[in-house]
Amino acid sequence: MEAFKWGLVTAVAPIAWGSTYYVTHHFLPAGNPLWGSVLRALPAGLLLLLVRRRLPRGRWWWRSLVLGTLNMGAFFALVYLAAQLLPTSLAATIMATSPAAMIALAWPLLGERPRARAVLGALVGIGGVVLMLSAGVDRVDPVGVAVSVAAMAMSAFGHVLTKRWGAGADVLAVTSWQLVAGGLVLVVPAVVVEGAPPPLSAAALAGFAFVSVVATAVAFAAWFTGLRHLEAGAVGLIGLLNPVTGVLLGRVVAGEPLTAHQGLGLGLVLLGVVLGQVVRRGRPSGAAGPDVPLPSKASGGTVGPGGGAVRRPGRAPAG
Repeated sequence: MEAFKWGLVTAVAPIAWGSTYYVTHHFLPAGNPLWGSVLRALPAGLLLLLVRRRLPRGRWWWRSLVLGTLNMGAFFALVYLAAQLLPTSLAATIMATSPAAMIALAWPLLGERPRARAVLGALVGIGGVVLMLSAGVDRVDPVGVAVSVAAMAMSAFGHVLTKRWGAGADVLAVTSWQLVAGGLVLVVPAVVVEGAPPPLSAAALAGFAFVSVVATAVAFAAWFTGLRHLEAGAVGLIGLLNPVTGVLLGRVVAGEPLTAHQGLGLGLVLLGVVLGQVVRRGRPSGAAGPDVPLPSKASGGTVGPGGGAVRRPGRAPAG
């Protein structure tokens, strides 16, 4: 039941991310990928920072910059570029290999040995994405493929590194620092490449509000909470719900047809996600590490993941 609960929390992230395809296409201005990334990451980070009201300390200054660049800043820019160079189906298929990359990276970085069910789930789920998004591709840009692979590898490494470094730290605080750093990293490139920020209509403002609050602040907080409690490979597989959400929204909202092979692919993705949810006994991987938990401003204690109960230093955490 614990694994199921944290799996549901984690699923909020890819479902929210899957909705950004429709919102971006119909409401956000085209031709400004860098400013679009800034307007997505920076307000989300500032919102979470306002909620937690906690600044980084010590090594978390440079860690936030590294993680923010990997998970948000450079990643958002590469995803935008890949979308311009490749058909959406091909770019999404390459990104769907992220669970396999997370399983591979979790072994040396987190000590999570690949499990047979997780590997099988990754193969089934990735196969389902390929089937679900398969379409005739006339021309493949090798630069676009390289960019998409780089984005996939960067995010997989960043997520596993977040799990390794974030042990014992406040999830919302760490998420806010990453988002602020990721947004700030892109400000100068956005000014140099795209000039001034684009004018925004009321529809665009509403679109950015949704993307920034729901598909970024809430989504990344849920994703990193899942990484705290589940194995990295299992979290990566839950991420396959991203293209599933995109396909289903296209069917329900935009009236796009859902073919038989897409339905089969969708079923395989869901089967792969279920197969990959390995129930582990004992404490979650990454739940203890070298980091000292962030101090609570009120009591000098520590704040648990997501701003949970306060405990005094030196006492073992509940549960």
